[in-house]
Amino acid sequence: MKSLEHALIGGVAGTAAAVALDPPGSLPVLVAGAVFASVFVDLDHFVIARVQRGDWANLRLAVTNPRVGLLDQERVFEEFDTEFDRKRLLSHHLVGGVAVGTLALWGLGSLAAFLAVVLYVHVVCDFLRDLGIA
Repeated sequence: MKSLEHALIGGVAGTAAAVALDPPGSLPVLVAGAVFASVFVDLDHFVIARVQRGDWANLRLAVTNPRVGLLDQERVFEEFDTEFDRKRLLSHHLVGGVAVGTLALWGLGSLAAFLAVVLYVHVVCDFLRDLGIA
């Protein structure tokens, strides 16, 4: 999904999770955090592309061409196949699991649950897009 779509969905999921779970923090801060988490978890795509290609060409394309990086994001990773998609989704699970587990170990259970909901919604939306449903 595009970053703007993830931002919107992250904001909705973050609002619902904040109201339902009542984690520490004000609603605007929690929603902003949800938007941030839902958008920036996708930075792992560039690391995966780097491992597969052997260079940072995909990151350079996104950074040096703002039109592609912001509006035409499908072009950034268009050369990759379904193996890339599986690695991307696995990476989201790993990053999310570490982040949620860390918050839980620090005694921030309701904040961990909040982040888990936001990232779960992100991954489900990615699955739906990959399947051509959304």
